[in-house]
Amino acid sequence: MIAPSELIINADGSCFHLHLKPEQLADRVVLVGDPERVNTVATFFDTKECEVASREFHTITGTYKGKRITALSHGIGTDNIDIVLNELDALANIDFATRTIRPTFRQLTLVRIGTSGGLQPFTPIGTYVAAEKSIGFDGVLYFYADSERVRDIAFETELQKQLDWKLNRLLPYVVPADASLIEQITGNDILRGVTIAANGFYGPQGRQLRLPLSDPELNKKIGQFNYNGQQITNYEMESSSLAGLAALMGHRAMTVCCIIAGRVAQNMNTEYKGSMPGLIQTVLERI
Repeated sequence: MIAPSELIINADGSCFHLHLKPEQLADRVVLVGDPERVNTVATFFDTKECEVASREFHTITGTYKGKRITALSHGIGTDNIDIVLNELDALANIDFATRTIRPTFRQLTLVRIGTSGGLQPFTPIGTYVAAEKSIGFDGVLYFYADSERVRDIAFETELQKQLDWKLNRLLPYVVPADASLIEQITGNDILRGVTIAANGFYGPQGRQLRLPLSDPELNKKIGQFNYNGQQITNYEMESSSLAGLAALMGHRAMTVCCIIAGRVAQNMNTEYKGSMPGLIQTVLERI
């Protein structure tokens, strides 16, 4: 039996942070960072079954062309993804009444739709990029046993070598997204890339305001990285722990982002919200 301190269940029978009950979760989940973007996803729904809001976690479950889908906001950062993935998995695979793991595994399909900064000339503002591989600068996956099973160790070794990695107390890890889901979601309109999930927006992504950086040349080296023809395409803040935790748990997961900042050209689209509905509808069609 899982102790109350480890799996916290609210008095109404919902999980602690998300405030969702097991019956409110669909097998298909669309994840977004901004709580308001859940409303944008739900505008495409044909029916709306339930809506729950708690902190940065906003959920609407409904149907789109006969498919039952949960739209859920996770906020910013891989630490929030750790909360969301564990609670979604608990909702699917733990009996809240007995606090025991269900005998039959329920697999979730999770697609995160996000925004991102492009790191290559071929990823200008407006490009849709699917994270075929995610590089984690966050360390979340190292807290879980057997992470080597889902990581690309050869890619990690080459990454540290080519980047001349100087942050020796924090080693990057690399996780592939679910291959079948990448095939299902991407097409000629979505580029397959390698995405970095940084554990911050400023220094961890090479932005310098008043504080100097430990490695001012890191972004330049990232832009030049090439391993078996694979280049690093973009920065965001969640894809690594999503791909890694989902793979460890047995779920299908991936991230697809709209590029809203050109880190090479040093330009930015602050009106990016208008470009998101097209990507959202594409994912809803294919999930």
